[in-house]
Amino acid sequence: MTTTDPRDVIAGAPMSRLQWAVVAITVALNALDGFDVLSISFASPGIAREWGMNPAALGIVLSMELIGMALGSVFLGGVADKIGRRPTILGCLVVMAVGMVMATTVRGLIDLSIWRVVTGLGIGGMLAAINAVAAEFSNTQRRALSVSLMSIGYPLGAVLGGLVVAQLLRGANADWRPVFYFGAAMTALLIPVVYFVVPESVHWLARKQPAGALDRINKAMRRMGHAAVSALPEIGAAARSRSIAEIFQPGLVAITTIVTLAYFFHITTFYFIVKWIPKIVVDMGFVQSSAAGVLVWTNVGGATGGAVFGLLTLRFGLKPLTIVLLVLSTVMVTLFGRSPADLERLALICAMAGFCTNAGIVGLYAIIAQVFPTQVRAFGTGFTVGVGRGGSVLAPIIAGFLFNYGYALPVVAMTMATGSLFAAAVLTLLKLGDRPAVPGQDRPMRTTPLPEPRPAR
Repeated sequence: MTTTDPRDVIAGAPMSRLQWAVVAITVALNALDGFDVLSISFASPGIAREWGMNPAALGIVLSMELIGMALGSVFLGGVADKIGRRPTILGCLVVMAVGMVMATTVRGLIDLSIWRVVTGLGIGGMLAAINAVAAEFSNTQRRALSVSLMSIGYPLGAVLGGLVVAQLLRGANADWRPVFYFGAAMTALLIPVVYFVVPESVHWLARKQPAGALDRINKAMRRMGHAAVSALPEIGAAARSRSIAEIFQPGLVAITTIVTLAYFFHITTFYFIVKWIPKIVVDMGFVQSSAAGVLVWTNVGGATGGAVFGLLTLRFGLKPLTIVLLVLSTVMVTLFGRSPADLERLALICAMAGFCTNAGIVGLYAIIAQVFPTQVRAFGTGFTVGVGRGGSVLAPIIAGFLFNYGYALPVVAMTMATGSLFAAAVLTLLKLGDRPAVPGQDRPMRTTPLPEPRPAR
């Protein structure tokens, strides 16, 4: 046994197979978000046709899930900090599966909206927890990469889920319910995977120290290939009394404000692209299938951008890299607005816009995981993402009003692109790695890597 703090062992040692497996599972969990957002868009024509819904009523259904996700991120993120990452994820998966199954049984707008909110609640809470899990199961050197990989689950779920949904909805009068059956099945499949593979976070156990914490830490450490520890780290009385409200108190409130505003501004640019590309491409004279293809290329670019960003964090600073991607997002979305009606060029520009905008989101997720300490990491993530989801709701509405008032695509795209520019400006105010230590408070995550152990000769 060793007397070393288990969190320091995880921070400095190479990542084991179990740790990489946990990161891979967070990718799959995040993919459920991407699939769910795209699936309701695919299913909506069938829902409207079956129930004779007008566009206004359909718009309400499409927004319910985003509202649920915002609420789930804010309120259930705090639950993950109180009861643990693992039970929160498992509970959210159950809620999501139930919500998807029940959506197939409804016969009206109100019932469907309720179950879409329920599904969104589960997704929002899960997103807050898995960001913390990806960070806390990683060593210092690979932490930004791990969070980046987790983040690319969204576009991967959108692309792969879209391919499956396209097959499920073949035919002019295809039933929309199999879309939700498939989503429920994939969600249910991940419940035993999380239950049997993912242990509770050692960071959370060392900080909260519930009954049996030492045994659970040592079991997890052995599974990761590390030596057991002889005792729990000392946690002062002041640290034990801290609550999730700490993100609004001196020392963290400035950080909370900066990352929340940056995420909010950038997400308006991101969701302008995601929500309006199909309509804009169709208005240029192309068929709906071509518009869907352009959107697929946008998500392919997004997945690639997230992966490349994660690799770049191994060589470049997280904050400057994120700021560069946010500025490039502004440039690419502006160029999209000035693109000629050429399908190949549109697909290329949208792929590059997806690359930059999603890489910017990945960078913000990595920063969020780094700036909040263990005791409020899930709630800090949930609050930031939950409030930021307001930008996802506002973005399509703002763009719609601008189009309705007669503004041309170049003006609308340039206007919506400024969201990323504002995010970059706000992020320059953030200082990483020098948050003042508070006596008895859990330490922030290390921002400089420990040296990798030399192999024995």
